[in-house]
Amino acid sequence: MHQGGVAMFKPSLFKGTFIVVTTLVVFAGMPGGPNESRGQAGVPPDKVADYIHAVIEADRTIYTTHIVDRMQRNGIVIASEVWKGRAQLPLPAQMLLLSGLEVEAQGSGLKFRLASLWPLEEKNGPANDFEKAGLEVVAEDPSESYSGTITRGKLKYFKAIYADRAVSPACVECHNGHLLSPKRDWKLGDVMGAIIISFPLE
Repeated sequence: MHQGGVAMFKPSLFKGTFIVVTTLVVFAGMPGGPNESRGQAGVPPDKVADYIHAVIEADRTIYTTHIVDRMQRNGIVIASEVWKGRAQLPLPAQMLLLSGLEVEAQGSGLKFRLASLWPLEEKNGPANDFEKAGLEVVAEDPSESYSGTITRGKLKYFKAIYADRAVSPACVECHNGHLLSPKRDWKLGDVMGAIIISFPLE
């Protein structure tokens, strides 16, 4: 793992749902948290990011393989970039972006999104040099992640970047055939970009 400076988290409980896990993980390490007086070492934020990424990746894989691919294979419903207002499903990448927006709207400080060195839309490219460096690292070696502590205003955040592969024919077909695509030779399993996760350390 490529990593910058790391603080320590002190989550008190881990439960089986995504929202509960991420909320406790982000806030239990804040000043006055339930474990502060116990002096516990806690869970390092890079490990917390790994936990969050594991849930996101599992959800995306299940949605892609058991819903999108299965529905399309059986001719029931297709996934499409223009799914809104139609009897269609969001593409896997769109579902992940929608999930990220929903989590961000809850106000916990946790954020996640997809980004790429070859985005269809400029807003889905790297937002800064840190993200660009991370995208380059995971594109070169998908087994690596890229992480570090960043500052936004007066707050410190932990940010981690993980490779995102083409896990479905829908991903490949969309990017290879899209009018705005800067790259048109994608194959299943290629690293198309990254999942970027960030959450507050304070």
